[in-house]
Amino acid sequence: MIERPLPFSTGSAEAEPVSLPARDVPRIAARTSATLLPDIPTLETERLRLTAFGERHFEAYASMLADADSTRFIGDGQPLDRMNAWRSMAMLLGHWMLRGYGMWAVERKDDGLFLGRVGLHQPEGWPDLELGWMLLPEHRRHGYATEAGHAALEFAFTRLRAPRAVSLIRAGNVASERVARRLGGRQATMIDFLGAAMLVYVYAPADG
Repeated sequence: MIERPLPFSTGSAEAEPVSLPARDVPRIAARTSATLLPDIPTLETERLRLTAFGERHFEAYASMLADADSTRFIGDGQPLDRMNAWRSMAMLLGHWMLRGYGMWAVERKDDGLFLGRVGLHQPEGWPDLELGWMLLPEHRRHGYATEAGHAALEFAFTRLRAPRAVSLIRAGNVASERVARRLGGRQATMIDFLGAAMLVYVYAPADG
């Protein structure tokens, strides 16, 4: 049994704790998630499925963010522990609710394996609509970031009618520069952002 004190007075001098059977928790959580989550579209490419993040992705997602090589060009460059990886995943889902677009979990279609994240990002303080990606180390150099990035850009230009998108790439991240160029991006400028020099690669719609 899980016991939680009531957060309000019941009129008696001392509130009685409410007992909630543990077996009811998953059912309540699942119903809440289904009710509150925005309608996140699933995109498919030849090899990949871009889908909403779910708890089933967390172990692999936390492993990716705990890897120093994966995070050295992201944020402050430091790996994240499990608690902060959970917060990161929750933020990505919340971005969909607040903006109507966001990051997808990338799965391989033939076996459902989690490969990483790809999508669109513009939280408060961001200079523009950003296309971003991060893959687990063992799934790099297979063209997955480029393949998923094309799908995300098509969504941005055809569904969101975005006039442009950018990738903010930290100076020295040569691998991401190569991906950006394969996606049709061109380096427009360099800015100081989040305490680091960032190359700004710009993408435009085909008819733009």
